[in-house]
Amino acid sequence: MLMKNYTINDLLEIMETLRGENGCPWDRAQTHQSIKKSMIEECYEAIDALDSEDDRAFANELGDVLLQVVFHAQLAKERNAFDFDDVVNEICTKLITRHTHVFGKDKAVSAEEALGQWEKNKKKEKNLDSYTDMLSDVPHYLPALMRSEKIQKKAGSVGFDWDNINGVYEKLSEETEELKAAVNGSNADAIEEEYGDLLFTMVNLGRHLKLTPEIALTKASDKFIKRFAKMEKQAVSDKRDLSDLTAEEFNILWEKSKKA
Repeated sequence: MLMKNYTINDLLEIMETLRGENGCPWDRAQTHQSIKKSMIEECYEAIDALDSEDDRAFANELGDVLLQVVFHAQLAKERNAFDFDDVVNEICTKLITRHTHVFGKDKAVSAEEALGQWEKNKKKEKNLDSYTDMLSDVPHYLPALMRSEKIQKKAGSVGFDWDNINGVYEKLSEETEELKAAVNGSNADAIEEEYGDLLFTMVNLGRHLKLTPEIALTKASDKFIKRFAKMEKQAVSDKRDLSDLTAEEFNILWEKSKKA
């Protein structure tokens, strides 16, 4: 049986049916707040699919992201706030007004110049009157590493940055010593504050090394899991349970897993 080639109009109609009087009880019970985390989760799943290099899986996950947009648009339509057409109109308008080097009279011959023009137009549209407004405009809901990186980039764009990476290394040593002092002082609030400063500086280090902190940490986590798996496999081979190992035995297995 041939599957129908659905369109965006079909998706909008399906969503309206699910939310309708004879629709799905679960869908009918949802609100903007109850499903807001789903949008974040679906975006991450789409990135996972992208990295898997499975185009069909990627298309599938992008569909889930689109569903979240359609779901919120339907909820908004029901409260007479806006609908999907308004969402499309907003993004089309934004693309045109911020690409003044394409649809207007501004010029940009490089990716850097184009991005600068985008940021300039964005600042104007959002009435960001100060550089501080520009930093505050970075969404709080972003993962902390990503948010701090964006804040640092925006601050750096106006010249507030180290001249070279050596300054970052010095700051890293300074923040490490301040954290040690806070730990020795046994003040929980101070420890948290200094630990945050250390993480913030680490993000700056990654930025100066042309790395994306979020990606680097994800790779480190994946590497940890792989090595942990090797360690557990060896323990099982030795007829041992990881929870029964001593710290020294853990260290021996860990070092073996790094070499395997």
